[in-house]
Amino acid sequence: MNAVRLSGVTKTYGAHRAVDSLDLEIPMGSVYGFIGPNGSGKTTTIRMILHIIHPDQGEIEVLGKCETRASNNRIGYLPEERGMYKKMSVKRLLTYYGMLKGMAKRDARRAGAEWMERLGLGEWLDKKVEALSKGMAQKVQFISTVISAPELVILDEPFSGLDPVNLEVLREAILELRNAGSTVIFSTHDMSMAEQMCDSIFMIYRGKKVLDGTVAGVRASYRADTIRLKLSGGRAVLDDLEGIETINDMGTEQEVRFSGDSQELLQRLMAVTTVNRFEISEPSLHNIFVRIAGPEAEEVAHV
Repeated sequence: MNAVRLSGVTKTYGAHRAVDSLDLEIPMGSVYGFIGPNGSGKTTTIRMILHIIHPDQGEIEVLGKCETRASNNRIGYLPEERGMYKKMSVKRLLTYYGMLKGMAKRDARRAGAEWMERLGLGEWLDKKVEALSKGMAQKVQFISTVISAPELVILDEPFSGLDPVNLEVLREAILELRNAGSTVIFSTHDMSMAEQMCDSIFMIYRGKKVLDGTVAGVRASYRADTIRLKLSGGRAVLDDLEGIETINDMGTEQEVRFSGDSQELLQRLMAVTTVNRFEISEPSLHNIFVRIAGPEAEEVAHV
C-alpha cells in the first residue's frame, strides 16, 4: 500500500509550470527523499500533498484518501520556514501542538516530556522558547511535528543549519519513526544524508520527475565511470590529462569522470605522482545530481 500517490499532477503559476504531469508512489513505512535544485518544484509538490494548494490537473491520494487536509491528525509537517511562540514555555508549546492534533492534554504533556528526554533536552522543558539555541529550537520544532505519532511525517529541509551532533540526533529520531511504522518524506539538499537514510529518492528538475527509485537502483542506472583519487600531487596533476571530463575537488581527494581506459589513466598518474587511492565506482548521488542539474548539464541542454 502507498502512503502517497500522485497521478498526472500539474501546477502552474501564470506562464510558469512549477510541476508538470507528475506521477509518484511513496510506499508505506519508508523514508523517501525529495531532492532537486532550488525552484525545481519540491516545495510545491509537498504543499499539494498537504492540500495547502491544489493541483490544476491530476489526482493526489494521501493515506488512502483524496480529500486529506493539512490539519489531518494523521500527518505531521515541518516546513522549511519555521517559527514558534517565543514567550511560551517549551512544555506549554508542545502540549498546545499535541492538543491541536487531537491529543488529550495529559497525553500531550507526557509525550512532549518523553521526546525532550530522548533528544537530550529534558532540562529545558520548563524554559521559554526564546532561551533555546538555534539547534535546540530546531529539535523542539521537530518534536512539535511528531508529538502525536503521525502516520505520515513530511520534513522540509530538517537538517538545515544543524551542527554534526544535533544532525546525528535528528537523523536517529527520523529512523526511529520509520522503524515504528511511520512514513517519512523529507526534502533535502544534503545528498550524503539522502544516500545514507532514504529507502528511495525522487528528484524533480524544472517541474519534471527525472529520478525515482531506490538509491542503489538510481546509482546502478549510471555507468561506473567515476574514479575516486588521492594523489600526492593533488588536483594540479589532473589538470592537463586528456580524457578527464570533469573533476570534483574535495580537498585531499578528487572525484573524476574519465572517458578512456581507466588502467591507462592509472599508469599515467603513477608516472608523475604517488597514487594513494584509485577506486572505480558508481557515481554518488551528489555526482548524479550535478550531472542532471549542474552548470555543465545546463550548457549541454542549451546547445
